Amino acid sequence: MIRTVNKYLSLVKFSHTIFAMPFALIGFFMATTKTDHVFSWQLFLLVILCMVFARSAAMAFNRWLDVDIDKLNPRTAKREIPAGVISANNALFFVIANAVLFMATTWFINLVCFFLSPVALLVVLGYSYTKKFTAFCHLVLGVGLSLAPIGAYLAVTGYFAVLPVLVSLLVLCWVSGFDIIYSLQDEDFDRSQQLNSIPAWLGKAGALRFSELLHLLAAVLVISVGVLGQFHWLFWIGAVVFIVMLISQHLLVKPHDLSKVNIAFMTTNGIASVVFAIFCIADMLFLS
Repeated sequence: MIRTVNKYLSLVKFSHTIFAMPFALIGFFMATTKTDHVFSWQLFLLVILCMVFARSAAMAFNRWLDVDIDKLNPRTAKREIPAGVISANNALFFVIANAVLFMATTWFINLVCFFLSPVALLVVLGYSYTKKFTAFCHLVLGVGLSLAPIGAYLAVTGYFAVLPVLVSLLVLCWVSGFDIIYSLQDEDFDRSQQLNSIPAWLGKAGALRFSELLHLLAAVLVISVGVLGQFHWLFWIGAVVFIVMLISQHLLVKPHDLSKVNIAFMTTNGIASVVFAIFCIADMLFLS
């Protein structure tokens, strides 16, 4: 049983939850501290479950849909489905189960979230098709993860607001930027298979410039959130760390040297999201 669970955790790269989950928590606490809505443990748990179910469905669907591509790419050939660790049928069943559980969970939150849940699934599942027809697939991935903070805010309040939307735009730019860096590894493969990506379109140097622009926008949005939200010194400590991590990944990865791509992808972005969320939430809980 434990081995089976570990297989599926590996299939969906559960450790990568570290990217979106902290921002979902920011959206949740933004709703409970900056509005008249009160904290609820039940609602908090439902939001966490929604995140897990939606992300698991999206990742498993991506692996299921790309199995033939993954078999050809030396970097991905050992993934669970092409390696035969998990069958394609079982992976598809896993996708369906998580999608149903996601929608069912939103029903217990509020009607706004429930009616918007198919739209959210369309975005996070639809991303998997985008590499077949647009180089801007990275931005679609960013949109998918950017639903986390605004979705959590909607779960509490039932309505949209400017501040969580800015946080979502921040996530969009940040995620799209680091996904471009990660996809540098597959530039030659993408071209050989006629797959679309920013590196395949612009080359390594051009892709890094594009990523830098997105991360510059992310830094501007971090500052905008702090100013508009009237945050205090704890937030700004987290903001500085976040921006430093954005800069560091561009110092680590160069067009002629991709040896530190994984450090830039996982380590710097993991630190950025977790540290920023801790200080941002602490600011809202203790200084608001």
